[in-house]
Amino acid sequence: MSSSSAPSATGSQLGAAGLAVLLAGQLLPQIDFSIVNVALDAIAQTFHASATELELIVAVYGVAFAVCLAMGGRLGDNFGRRKLFLWGVQVFGIASLLCGLAGSIWMLLFARMLQGVGAALIVPQILATIHVGLSGHEHSRAIGYYGAIGGLAFIIGQVLGGFLVSADIAGLGWRSVFLINLPICAALLIATPRWIPETKRATRTDIDWSGTTLLAMVIVSLLLPLALGPVRHWSWPYIALLIAVPPLLAWLWRVERNEERRGAHPLLPPALLRIPSTRFGLVIAVLFFSCWSGYMFAMSLTLQSGAGLSPLQAGNSFIAMGATYFLSSLNSARFVRRIGQAPTLMLGCVIQMIGLLGLILTLKLTWPHPGVLQLIPATMLIGFGQALIVGSFFRIGLSDMPTEQAGAGSSMLSTVQQASFGLGSALLGTVLAQVLHQGGDYLQAIVTALGTEFVLMAVLLVSAFFYHRRHDRLRGINHAAATATGNTTGNTAAR
Repeated sequence: MSSSSAPSATGSQLGAAGLAVLLAGQLLPQIDFSIVNVALDAIAQTFHASATELELIVAVYGVAFAVCLAMGGRLGDNFGRRKLFLWGVQVFGIASLLCGLAGSIWMLLFARMLQGVGAALIVPQILATIHVGLSGHEHSRAIGYYGAIGGLAFIIGQVLGGFLVSADIAGLGWRSVFLINLPICAALLIATPRWIPETKRATRTDIDWSGTTLLAMVIVSLLLPLALGPVRHWSWPYIALLIAVPPLLAWLWRVERNEERRGAHPLLPPALLRIPSTRFGLVIAVLFFSCWSGYMFAMSLTLQSGAGLSPLQAGNSFIAMGATYFLSSLNSARFVRRIGQAPTLMLGCVIQMIGLLGLILTLKLTWPHPGVLQLIPATMLIGFGQALIVGSFFRIGLSDMPTEQAGAGSSMLSTVQQASFGLGSALLGTVLAQVLHQGGDYLQAIVTALGTEFVLMAVLLVSAFFYHRRHDRLRGINHAAATATGNTTGNTAAR
């Protein structure tokens, strides 16, 4: 996330209570990415929202999160990570209150965007504080907790959201999925000053405002056409936005290259993009995380609006997936040690693809009344495969990165990851909405969406195969070159 640095006060250590507070802070924004999925049907009934507007409720959060993430890390480095963590919690709490009180779909969209900004201030401070506040075994264990919780948060959000909407506490209905954040934010504001040490960089670094602005323009130019283009019959403004993406990317590349040449700190460092493993990490992020968030969105909406499940039943349908995800994440390092990084990624893709085919078959056999128990076998496979892919993402993306650039690199990977989360709901949500718009039923729509995800996972599998072959070939060439150099040196010394 944020670049590593020494604590501002020597000897500042992060204790067990401080780690618990940070991990609770991590859960807050990560859960909110998925908790809203189960509430979408109820929100649609309140505001008579279209499928496109529901996609945007999920997407604007992810886009704001992604665009502001690197900036949040840089602000924490400069002004103090504990201070920015507190600011983020306050912004997130205020935005959650606005979501709970929203009287229109547009107010809800604005509040969701503000939530994304708050999340972007919170999340970078967590990993950076762990990095500078712990060492050795304690550091390794904390990173393990961080990774496991980050994945489980998606599942917890689905289950918790289903419970809150169904419980209809104080007649609040879907609003409770946002208002539940308020006591958690209050607890974090009380505990943070006591248990989390303040850390920051010894010297300040500039924020790449031009890169941040251009990245936002690229993401919006992709998001709006994907979400609105099909239902607006691809009128010229949406086509123009898509056409603008390549030149905007070229402009972003030139700006970031100029930032790098003058010794600044670009948002997306071009030097890191020249590393094959880092580039492939970005491919993983775009293909997998967009599918992941799109899957959560499409399945939640289909199970409620199409199959008539209650929010609680829809949320519970993800429990088995969460359980196998957790077990798989605990063992992902063992898979990597035995078969390697890219083969572990490929294994995860294959397992998830088998699960997707199983889910399509299950839905076809049980529609229109799929039960939670009937979905378990397929979703267990999907969860197990997902954890292996997520575990491979940062391992591959950071594997060949220079140590001194690990902070900037992880920040870049996380930015693309969060942007993909935001784009995923627009991508698979649009597939779902387009089939429904053309007269198809929910079964046909979800099968098409899951089929689209299957194809994208197949693309990732093939990409991983060729990356693995190229990586092995380069490693063999480097080994041969090193051996030849050693032999030449030895012969010269002998002479």
